[in-house]
Amino acid sequence: MPPNVNDHDSTLLDTKKEELPKLIAPQADDWKFKISYPTVVVFIYFHLSAIYGLYLCFTSAHWATMIHGLIFLEAGLIGILAGAHRYWSHRSFKAKLPLQIILIIFQSIGGQYTAYNWAKDHRNHHKHADTDADPHNSTRGLFFSHIGWLLVQKHPEYKRRAARIDISDLKNDKLLTFQYKHGFAFIFTLAYFIPTLLPMLLWGETFVNAFHVNILRTILSQNYTSLVNSFAHAYGKRPYDKNVRATDNMLCHTLTTGEGFHNYHHVFPWDYRSAELGTKFNTPAAFIDFFAWIGWAYDLKTAEYSVVAKRALRCGDGTFKERELKNENDF
Repeated sequence: MPPNVNDHDSTLLDTKKEELPKLIAPQADDWKFKISYPTVVVFIYFHLSAIYGLYLCFTSAHWATMIHGLIFLEAGLIGILAGAHRYWSHRSFKAKLPLQIILIIFQSIGGQYTAYNWAKDHRNHHKHADTDADPHNSTRGLFFSHIGWLLVQKHPEYKRRAARIDISDLKNDKLLTFQYKHGFAFIFTLAYFIPTLLPMLLWGETFVNAFHVNILRTILSQNYTSLVNSFAHAYGKRPYDKNVRATDNMLCHTLTTGEGFHNYHHVFPWDYRSAELGTKFNTPAAFIDFFAWIGWAYDLKTAEYSVVAKRALRCGDGTFKERELKNENDF
């Protein structure tokens, strides 16, 4: 077991045995969806705008606007996956202040709430995965776990369990609380205002093109990361633990550039690589490695291959393939 593994990384660690049936077997008549209609309207508008943005990419948008969108898309994904996920949710590595600032800026570019909100929800997801206490409970269906959970009020069980999860480190993180306090300003400025303004100033793009291509970028980011909550909890292999609903899904891994080995991640959540293939085809891990090389990231946590192999052979679905390694760094 690697050092400094946080309690919140252990699924259902504090759940008493007699409470498990209530969490794992939600009843449809126990809770009715309470739809947030303003949120539904916003989501419909954004998705229609994204479709229009895609149309503009093939008709009138400048080629530089599309490259600009791809750069901001990758920056936002790194901010979410390396920052909100691997750093703030799991504390799988330590970061010096300059890197923390980069991560908080990139996470804001991603436009998925603040890092505090993101990490709080994600810790609850790991603690009570695929139960009523999981904000995007996959047992409620593919649409709910993908995007539907954002359109309804959270389940009462989530609220009850979330109050018991240790997020003291998040509350004591000054940078995180500053972003949370000024969340609207951060997200509006970095996710919408600046990405729309730059193409207009730098190469004379029209507002309509710049705005809608940027909305396309934010919607792609939202749906790419949501695939991990939905498809990677429904389709794929379970090499490390067949009793964990999360799967290894190559489509998700490709689209998110590093988050598709989700069965691995749920079994070894402290591993900064979050993937079976280590840092190969894994942009967030490569990003962390670069900053470890220059000294801004340190104490990177990993799961030893011997531990991984033993867990897979004992609990996996039989699809795990042992590797002959020259050294541990090959994993």
